[in-house]
Amino acid sequence: MENKPNLRRLPRNVWVVTATSFLTDISSEMLVNLIPLFLANVLGAKTAVIGLIEGIAETTASLMKLYSGWLSDKLGKRKWLTVLGYGLSTIAKPFLYFANAWGWVLGVRFADRLGKGVRTAPRDALIAASIDEKQRGLAFGLHRAGDTLGAFLGLAIAAAIIWATQKTDSLLTHSTFQIIVLASILPAALAVLVLALGAREIALEKKSAAPSFRLAGLDKRFKFFLLTVVLFTLGNSSDAFIILRAQERGLTLLQVLGMLMTFNLIYAVLSGPLGALSDKIGRRKLIIGGWIAYGLVYLGFALSQTGGQVWTLFALYGVYYAAVEGTAKALVADLVPAEKRGTAYGLYNAAIGLTALPASLMACILWQGVFGWSGLGAAAPFFFGAGMALLAGILFWRLVKA
Repeated sequence: MENKPNLRRLPRNVWVVTATSFLTDISSEMLVNLIPLFLANVLGAKTAVIGLIEGIAETTASLMKLYSGWLSDKLGKRKWLTVLGYGLSTIAKPFLYFANAWGWVLGVRFADRLGKGVRTAPRDALIAASIDEKQRGLAFGLHRAGDTLGAFLGLAIAAAIIWATQKTDSLLTHSTFQIIVLASILPAALAVLVLALGAREIALEKKSAAPSFRLAGLDKRFKFFLLTVVLFTLGNSSDAFIILRAQERGLTLLQVLGMLMTFNLIYAVLSGPLGALSDKIGRRKLIIGGWIAYGLVYLGFALSQTGGQVWTLFALYGVYYAAVEGTAKALVADLVPAEKRGTAYGLYNAAIGLTALPASLMACILWQGVFGWSGLGAAAPFFFGAGMALLAGILFWRLVKA
C-alpha cells in the first residue's frame, strides 16, 4: 500500500509551485502559441525570422537557467530566485500590446524567456528538495499536469476571444491579439503572488561552498544523459513549426487552437499518472519509449496530407510530453546529490536551450532554404527530427544504465 501514489501526502511546496505554474501557463499559452501566427499573419514575417526569434528566446532562457541554478546552489536558497523569474516574465508580457514590428516581439520574448531562465532551475530544485525520492516522479508529473492544464484553459480563453471579436477565424488580426495580451496580465500577476506568499524555503542540509558550471564530479550517467538530450533537441525545433505546418495543411485559426487544446488536455491528464509510473518501473523505460513515440509522431507530421492528420498527431504528441518532461527532471534529481541539483538543473536546461537556436535555424533552412537555395519543403524538418530522436534513443539505451 505504501508504494501507491498518494496526492494527499505531497508537501505544500509541490502544490504551491503547481498552482503558480497553472496560473502562469493560463497567461503564457494565451500568447505564446499565437505569436508565430501574429508574426506570420499580421506582421508578414517569414519562417526564418520566426525561427530566429524562438531560437534566441530559448537560448537566452538556457544561459540564464545555467547561472540561476548555480546561484541557487551557492546561496542555498531557491524560493526568491523563482519568484524573481516569474515576476520578470509578468512585467514583460504587456509590452506585446504595442508590438508593430518583429523587433518588438523579439524584445518581449527575450525578456520573458530571461524570466523563465531565472526561475526554472531553482524551481525544479525546490520541488526536488521538498519531496521524498519515492514520490519524485509523481511530484514532477503533477507539476507538469498543473502547468499543462493552465495551458489548456489559456488556449480556451484565447479561442473564446477570437470567436467573439473576429468575423473570420482564418487569420489572426492585430486588434484581437491586443485584447488577448490584456487578458493575459491578471493570471500572470496572481501566479507571482501565490508563489511569494505560499511557498516555503527549504534549507540545504549540505550547502555547496563553490558550485561550478563544470561537469567534473557529476555522475557519468548524468553526463551521458546530457549528451543524448543535446542530440535529441537538435531535431526538436520549436513547436511554432508544427503550428505553421497545421495552418499550411488547412487548419483555420480556431482549429489550430483546438488542436493545441487537445494536446494540452492529453498532456495534463497523463502527466501525473505517467510520472508516478516512472517511480514504479524506472525513468529509463519511459524516456526511451517517449522518444520513440516522438520520432513516430514527427515522421507522421512529415507525411501528413491534411490538417486533421496534423491534429491527430499533435494529440499523440501530448503522450510523449506527458511521459518524458517530468520524468526527465526526476531523473536529474536521481543522478545528482542535493547540494548540486541547482547547477545540474541549470546544465540540463542549458543543454536543451542552447541547442534550441541551431535546431530552429536548421528547421528554417530545411523548410525554406537560405542564400538562394529554396530548401526541401515543409516536411524536411520533421524527417530530420524523427531521425535525431531515433539516434538519441539508441544512445540513451546504450549509455545511460539503470
